[in-house]
Amino acid sequence: MNHPRSAFGAPPQGGTAGGPAKPDPRRSLGDLRVRGLVVARPLADYSLPIAGQVQCALARGWLGLGLVALIGSGLFSLLLVLARTPGVNAWLPAGVDFFRIALVIHVDLSVLVWFSAIAGMLWSLNTSARGAAWSWTALGLCAAGALLMSVAAFVGPGAPVMANYIPVLTSPLFHAGLAVFGAGATLQVLRSLWAAERIGPVVSGAGALRFGLNASVVSAAVALLALGWSLVQVPMALDGKAYYEILFWGVGHALQFTWTLVMLVGWLWLAEACGARIALSPRVVLLLFALALASVFITPYAYLAHDVATVEHRALHTWAMRFGGGLAIFPLALAVGLAMMSVRDLAPSARPLRAALWSSMALFAAGGVIGLFIGGSNVTIPAHYHGCIVGVTLALMGLVVHLLPQLGFRAPQGRLAVAQPILYAAGQLMHIVGLVWSGGYGVQRKVAGSEQVLRSSGEIAGMGLMGLGGLVAIAGGLLFVVVVLRALRPHR
Repeated sequence: MNHPRSAFGAPPQGGTAGGPAKPDPRRSLGDLRVRGLVVARPLADYSLPIAGQVQCALARGWLGLGLVALIGSGLFSLLLVLARTPGVNAWLPAGVDFFRIALVIHVDLSVLVWFSAIAGMLWSLNTSARGAAWSWTALGLCAAGALLMSVAAFVGPGAPVMANYIPVLTSPLFHAGLAVFGAGATLQVLRSLWAAERIGPVVSGAGALRFGLNASVVSAAVALLALGWSLVQVPMALDGKAYYEILFWGVGHALQFTWTLVMLVGWLWLAEACGARIALSPRVVLLLFALALASVFITPYAYLAHDVATVEHRALHTWAMRFGGGLAIFPLALAVGLAMMSVRDLAPSARPLRAALWSSMALFAAGGVIGLFIGGSNVTIPAHYHGCIVGVTLALMGLVVHLLPQLGFRAPQGRLAVAQPILYAAGQLMHIVGLVWSGGYGVQRKVAGSEQVLRSSGEIAGMGLMGLGGLVAIAGGLLFVVVVLRALRPHR
């Protein structure tokens, strides 16, 4: 039966004709008392309605790519941890740059491919059905590119170049895979801009989330513009490390805003799914997203104001990332955290979402705090970005678990589903604490085995804790894959 909608866009909350309606708990923070009357101003519903079959089919396709990338990344991360763990690394093959080749593929699969795939899933759900064929083409190109990059690690990989944001192998096959993946990502961004759903004249909770996802697409478009700009400006005469470092510097910083915006949308959406009542109006949330998006446009200014190879150009990107994102992150994190503290008696299907949300916020905060104490080029730097990246990853994992039943699959629940984000977060916390510990001794980043030069028992203990935490985190990541695969069975 269709109920008449009230002036606030929601059906009446019970009651009979002429009789009093049942109080709505969502109204408690927005009541206006005028002459003894209560005019309800309900808190916003921060969730997105799932679109039609075309969008759901696309979302399932991008989810499949993300899961495959996560499995591959986990396998390569196992090799990484073993290559850095004292005592164990002596059993790995010597004379082969085993650690760095594995690190390149691990980073590209776990960050570039996984994040892009889940962003593609969310962007597909946030668009109309028009131009769906272009998104299917984009998905095929991204999958082919990821496969080529992975295969390149075993077929003439060349030399690994440990550039920030997007490390590469000096292999024609790897370069071809990266180019194909980039073409697919570009096509998906353009289609997502073209087919984006409108927010509407009245900003609702769903409208604020749509704006956040649309802002992440715009940020990704700015990153692609920066890539094209760098390809034109960066001198080809530079050696490999310097060339790729400058090439991907502006791109990587712009992409940080893309992933952060998606994470913030995930925090709001997961909190709503847990029953939290967030005391921020949709207009305030939209404004915070707009502040984060405005910081992205420092990227083209940096290209216009300074040569791409100058220190000033690099510093502008770093400044934008440090201060621009914080304007949106802190208020939203505070509002979500306060709202979640009042949540009680969760349904079984919501308990994994709460675990993922709290774990995501804790790891992202840890990464941010560690970033304040970076000094020199040591393993404190990977401790910082591992915390932030895993914070984003946990938010995306939580969204995947939440969306599975809405995409036609089973809802993951039970002890394994709840334990998975906690195990993953605990392992990563041990991992980054070990890195910070070792960074205090000056252990260098991007090295393994004897190159680490571990002299004292403190250095060995720190890297040992890193290795143990890494193994626990790998188990947590693989457990996520198990939980999701068990749910990938349609309802009867």
